[in-house]
Amino acid sequence: MPPLPPLRERKRRRAQEAIVDAAFALFAERGFADVTVTEIAERAEVGRTTFFRYFGDKQEVLFAEERGMAEWLLGLRAEPAETPPTLREALDQARAAVHAMCEAVTADAKRYRLRMRLVSDSPELHDRGERKLLNLAEAMVSTLRTQGMPELEAALAAQLALGCFRAGRTVAGPEPRALAAAVEDAFALLLSTVPPG
Repeated sequence: MPPLPPLRERKRRRAQEAIVDAAFALFAERGFADVTVTEIAERAEVGRTTFFRYFGDKQEVLFAEERGMAEWLLGLRAEPAETPPTLREALDQARAAVHAMCEAVTADAKRYRLRMRLVSDSPELHDRGERKLLNLAEAMVSTLRTQGMPELEAALAAQLALGCFRAGRTVAGPEPRALAAAVEDAFALLLSTVPPG
């Protein structure tokens, strides 16, 4: 499929941003459970059809940044290399990807804190968030396998990276400015045990 024309792409992004902005404003006002898709669409000044063109449900809006990260990771698929990456090289790639994810999810500090609060208050949202993280790990495994890495090593690298993110998130708590540094500390600790090359 040919790429979207620039104007069409800009309109698509504006509609998505309007939906996300409207949803987070409503979630902040009334909580997650008391907001409907119809209310989000009305606040964003789009129709329900437009909402569902971009998001499967209101939970997807809450995790919009993670969805973008999975698409980005899948877009990183490289041609198979002459030699597959080592575990250390795979962890370095994963470290860069997780760092980019930290920056994306904390770009709006107020929104990050709200999402953390909503997710911690709802087992259903917590489960959706965990599935999103597992999808990111699967995207990493797919990318590494495309580069020629054996399945077990690719899965191990992805799960270790996911563990570093989770550990950093636990240490940082709801403070967005602390997330990237805490995740970086977890990677540094892990990589200190993995020989280079």
